Amino acid sequence: MDTVISSKGQVVLPAALRERDRVLAGQKFDIERLDAGKYLLKRRPVPDNEGLVDWLLACPEKDWFQPVASESTDTL
Repeated sequence: MDTVISSKGQVVLPAALRERDRVLAGQKFDIERLDAGKYLLKRRPVPDNEGLVDWLLACPEKDWFQPVASESTDTL
């Protein structure tokens, strides 16, 4: 399959591959340079609970799930 590098250096993964491997917008990848002109693109593993809040909020039972406000623990 062919793809193009954008003016921002972005690589487009063709839709057929994204659909087949269930690649979603925002998923992260690692890229490794193997040799001149050869690169390896690997999708990072997604944590088991990734997207859980979005899934719960999509429940057909209106307003049954309410996220709890919390403070960041990054500075602890």
